[in-house]
Amino acid sequence: MGRTLAEALIASHTAEPVEPGSICRVRVDFAFANDITGAPAIAEFTRMGAEQVFDPSRCAIVPDHFTPNKDIASARQVQAARTFARNQGMLFWEVGRAGVEHAFLPEKGLILPGEVILGADSHTCTGGALGAFATGVGSTDLAAAWALGETWFRVPQTIRVEVEGTASPWVTGKDLVLSLIGSIGVEGARYAALEFGGEAIAALPMDDRFTVANMAVEAGAKAGLFVPDGRTLAYAGRRAARPFEPVFPDSDAAYSRTIRMDASTLEPVVALPHLPSNVKPASECGHLELDQVFIGSCTNGRLRDLELAAAILKGRTVHERVRLVVIPATAEVFAEALKRGYIETFLEAGAAISTPSCGPCLGGHYGILAPGERCLSTSNRNFVGRMGHTGSEVVLSSPLVAAASAVKGRVADPREFLARDEVPGGGESE
Repeated sequence: MGRTLAEALIASHTAEPVEPGSICRVRVDFAFANDITGAPAIAEFTRMGAEQVFDPSRCAIVPDHFTPNKDIASARQVQAARTFARNQGMLFWEVGRAGVEHAFLPEKGLILPGEVILGADSHTCTGGALGAFATGVGSTDLAAAWALGETWFRVPQTIRVEVEGTASPWVTGKDLVLSLIGSIGVEGARYAALEFGGEAIAALPMDDRFTVANMAVEAGAKAGLFVPDGRTLAYAGRRAARPFEPVFPDSDAAYSRTIRMDASTLEPVVALPHLPSNVKPASECGHLELDQVFIGSCTNGRLRDLELAAAILKGRTVHERVRLVVIPATAEVFAEALKRGYIETFLEAGAAISTPSCGPCLGGHYGILAPGERCLSTSNRNFVGRMGHTGSEVVLSSPLVAAASAVKGRVADPREFLARDEVPGGGESE
């Protein structure tokens, strides 16, 4: 029996037998932390008696969560990470030159097809859009990987997600993945790998693929994988920081389950509080008034996301009752959005723009919610208290729904604003 993509990727990095449920020692190609998860990883690295990371060019800390430093405690965290990284000679970027880790690292060619990637953050699965086995681990496991250049995995079963048909222009990767999570639930892929395929998947721009892979963990998945195709290899080939060799599933691979979706039936959706699986059509939620809208995060802060939002906000004004916060995911995205006029559009509409940061996504800074407030966000989680007070609410959506809602002051369907031929179709950070 042939191998799924997850099994093939693990097999290419271990000498041990690979089958669902088996435990393997696996070589790691790249391992990273952020300013929050880096501190305990550094402490464990020291405690275990390690002296040097396995390869400084393949180990990194990306300060992105509480940066620019929001208080003295966060400044000390980043200071410790900076000092450790410099002493080790490993990769580290100062604020203003980097961005949100899961957007920034693929952009810099540090996550590549065919690789095994560890990150001390649950949304490391974003790298699966490139055909890498990218998964989040705890800081202790990351410290061990920094020291040894290897880790252990229990080989996951693989669920194949076949998405056929042609999506309408208002339906983005975010609508697709929210619809999937709404169907299978937040435990529907627990410790499984989701392998995406089909006509509609092949048509997705890279930026949308990153969005889909990013939210695989919200269904409980260990990884969210796209089989490398021409689009993938073109993106990676232009950016690669080192040689890579893509890996592919076998034609006779055995899947634990196959989920079939018809993209032509999908519409713009939102996930209502307090789970990403509480999915409803945006057109049915117009009664929900908003206090804040956030466009950004590792889920939807890329160039195509800003392009879509700008298409709606161009010549329009944010509702007087609403705060709109826009945070480009990386410095490169910010610069290109500025060049294309998107930043000017956001400012003229009445938005607040920030340097790249996770910011309000995790309730960090740049938009914390007060009791009773409701935010519509393009991020990935809407748990109780996720963006501030436990008495606040978060609604998840695509950038198109977010921009439309910012103008209306309530949850809105982007079809109220853009005709079919007015929806941007090609711009992405490739």
